[in-house]
Amino acid sequence: MKKFINEWVIPVIIAIAIVLFLNRFIFILVTVPTGSMETAIMPGDKLYVNRLFNMENAKRGDILVFHSDELNEKLVKRLIAFPGETVEINETGEVFIDGERIHEPYAKEAKGPAQTYKVPEGTYFFLGDNRPISVDARYWSNPYIPEDKIIGKAEFRFFPLHRIGILK
Repeated sequence: MKKFINEWVIPVIIAIAIVLFLNRFIFILVTVPTGSMETAIMPGDKLYVNRLFNMENAKRGDILVFHSDELNEKLVKRLIAFPGETVEINETGEVFIDGERIHEPYAKEAKGPAQTYKVPEGTYFFLGDNRPISVDARYWSNPYIPEDKIIGKAEFRFFPLHRIGILK
């Protein structure tokens, strides 16, 4: 019995403790329920999210996970604008930051009314890639996400296996 405990029970308990620690402090796993990020991320994709990601290292176009108080859920969207920037979306869906059009090869443009947003300090502006169906900052009553609500950066898809790899 002592051999069984030493060889099986203790290693299993240690493995479970390590997984719980990593899941709590280092990374989380997220399943994407909708097509708002197609084709970069498809419905049902399972993602590894790096919780140690620092917003000082964030770049426009990063895929981040954050908690939306308005929708009371975790969302996966693309970072479009930083604090202090002005976002303009024209009628054809083109996005401009401080008057300069940004290159978004991943985005499906959606026609609609022109909109302008001034991102307040300490907050960020996010949009989905599949703009015709994405419920993103354009539709929220408060379109800005505070930095303390950002959970981490979606870095790796581990399921389905035929789409496994680094997210871009």
